[in-house]
This record gives sequence, structure tokens and C-alpha cells, in this order.
Amino acid sequence: MPKTKIPRYDVAEHLRTPEEMAAYLEASLEEAGNDAAFIAKALGDIARAKGMTQVARDAGLSRESLYKALSGERSPDFATILKVVGALGIKLHAEAIHA
Repeated sequence: MPKTKIPRYDVAEHLRTPEEMAAYLEASLEEAGNDAAFIAKALGDIARAKGMTQVARDAGLSRESLYKALSGERSPDFATILKVVGALGIKLHAEAIHA
């Protein structure tokens, strides 16, 4: 019996609108807990959906450093996150936690 090949799922292929990108980041923020690398990876998915070269240019970063920062293998500094979020056209917000 031949093996069935299943293509790897790439969320970046399904993030088409700014609203979908913002919803994906919001869900990632809720899921991540204290895992900054998880958030960086989600931002990387969104950046790939928008076009990494353009996001790097808009953020004032090299394309290579943007790939490294958003790989999910390390936690980028907050200044980089803010640059990327701005380049993506996404706004972060805060909400009080009610126990």
C-alpha cells in the first residue's frame, strides 16, 4: 500500500487579511503564557504572510535578522517586537485580569 503524503500545514498561507492576522496574534498571546519565543514565532508567521522582505524594510531591520528574531528558537528583545508589530500594522493592547 503506497504511503499517503500529507503536505506540511503553513498558517502563513491562510493569513490573508489584517483582521485574520490580528486574530491569530491575539490567539497566540492567549495560548503562549510566558513563552516569548512562541509569540515571536507567531509574529514570524504573520510576517511571512505579509512578505518578510517588506516587513523587514518597514521595521528597519535586515531580512536575515528578522528571520532569526522571529524563528521561535529564541526570544527577541522587546524593541524588535515593537518594530515588527508596527511594521505589520497590528496594535497591541492590554486588558486587566479578573480573578
